[in-house]
Amino acid sequence: MTAVVSPSVLVVSGTGTDVGKTVATAAVAALAASRGLRVAVVKPVQTGEPPGPSGDLDTIRRLSGVTDTHELARFTDPLSPEAAARAAGLPPLDLAVAAVLVKQLDADLILVEGAGGLLVRYDAAGTTIADLAVMLSAQVLVVTTAGLGTLNHTALTLEALARRQLKLAGVVIGAWPADPGLADRANRIDLPATAGGPLAGAISAGAGRLGRADFLVAARAGLSAAFGGNFRDRTNW
Repeated sequence: MTAVVSPSVLVVSGTGTDVGKTVATAAVAALAASRGLRVAVVKPVQTGEPPGPSGDLDTIRRLSGVTDTHELARFTDPLSPEAAARAAGLPPLDLAVAAVLVKQLDADLILVEGAGGLLVRYDAAGTTIADLAVMLSAQVLVVTTAGLGTLNHTALTLEALARRQLKLAGVVIGAWPADPGLADRANRIDLPATAGGPLAGAISAGAGRLGRADFLVAARAGLSAAFGGNFRDRTNW
């Protein structure tokens, strides 16, 4: 796995919704900032939140302390970006415009957190966060779940990356349970084979509820050295 180097753009995507992308993004941001890097975080489209300060970037600011954050569009309904824009009667975000804005940011590391999974549609043409990664020549960090279905969902996501010749920055379990069941333990053994190498991390479930100092400790334990952490997966679960 290639370590994140500066300046760089890293797209954080997932195998679906509610897999821990925001906490994983905050963990990468917190570790990078702790090393003195200038970090910017971009959320191209926030859905499922009313107008106001709440949302994924607020969570990232709270956990990581990174304040250079940019939300480019917001739609209230908890739908895909395309469907949410349509329901609001508003034009969808143009990801080509978003790519230009990202490239203009002055930072050592720019994190771009997608909505939902890798191939969720952002507009009627079917543009996805994978297309944005291509526009940015960015690596993609894939966040997945621990439980049943994760092997298939992760394999499909990585296949989609490979078809677009996008480079995988790593696979991270976004919320590793405190009391893992049989499926969780089996998947943690099998996911590296799906990913083609060791996991890039497994962040403890509930880390998003920690204070900033404790979250930094959890981020360091939950992410590999490529991201400034000390995570090393065990082979026996």
